[in-house]
Amino acid sequence: MKFISAAVALLATCASASPTPTVDEQLDARAIEKRATITDSANIGYAQQNGGTKGGAGGTTMTVSSLPELSAAAKADGAAVIIVKGNISGAAKVAVTSDKSIIGASGSSLTGIGLTINKRSNVIVRNMKISKVEAKYGDAITIQASKNVWVDHVEVSSDMDHGKDFYDGLIDITHGSDWVTVSNTYFHDHYKGGLIGHSDNNGDEDKGHLTVTYANNYFENLNSRAPLFRFGTGHIFNSYYSNVNTAINTRMGAQVLVESTVFENCGKKAIYFADSKETGYAVARDVSLGGSENTAPAGTLTSVPYKYSLLGASSTKNSIMSNAGQKLSF
Repeated sequence: MKFISAAVALLATCASASPTPTVDEQLDARAIEKRATITDSANIGYAQQNGGTKGGAGGTTMTVSSLPELSAAAKADGAAVIIVKGNISGAAKVAVTSDKSIIGASGSSLTGIGLTINKRSNVIVRNMKISKVEAKYGDAITIQASKNVWVDHVEVSSDMDHGKDFYDGLIDITHGSDWVTVSNTYFHDHYKGGLIGHSDNNGDEDKGHLTVTYANNYFENLNSRAPLFRFGTGHIFNSYYSNVNTAINTRMGAQVLVESTVFENCGKKAIYFADSKETGYAVARDVSLGGSENTAPAGTLTSVPYKYSLLGASSTKNSIMSNAGQKLSF
């Protein structure tokens, strides 16, 4: 009886404990491929909160292979899993409505076509490869005034052959969006990687919102915004930065926690504050700066309301380079 009572007490203690990170062995890309299904729900970061993010699971499933088909399916009412097949080119912004999963089949791509999630909820964008979206069509992925969005195993890029404003951001999260996770994503060859909070003057809408996780991401050959945070609460972990000029810019009271992250061949400004009337803040743990600097004022964000696994800085580079991007098969 004493043993049983002690066991019950131990279980109760574990159940009531706040979430804590664990350290994992390096992940194998093939293991992730085997686990993926088109109806997976968000299993990492803030997108698990607020009831979770399941996208179009439980709705209709359809395959699209042209811009008109994608546009019609994405804007339709009701839950749906939309599988994008083949290489689709154009010059357009595709509006995505609530309760959708946009899933890229292996080898698929969008060129010149951005996805916009505006005033929506419960959306998943997964295994998509999106490139060269001109600024007049928005970002590669735009998330505005939306809740519960999971962007996973995506590759987003453009080129550095034009001026910095020819393209806009790769993934921008703005207008008080909440419960967003960007995971296992490859950002590369672009001037402005992404921002959270679009303006110093938007505090009325953004304060208390913009809860965003960046997990297991690869940032390569970017000029800036990797990412830029205003006002919000950001958790960045298991990330690898290579040849990034300026990386994590925390501004306007933003609180950012950076863990298990590596910078190599980057500019001096790895974690910093610049270009706003009010500073942001950062806490950095197990971060290899590789000659770059963390000059951001120390923050207060030391825990988050979900469980997560840390690779450890010494294992981050190889794991992220192997796994980030359009690497899933379904």
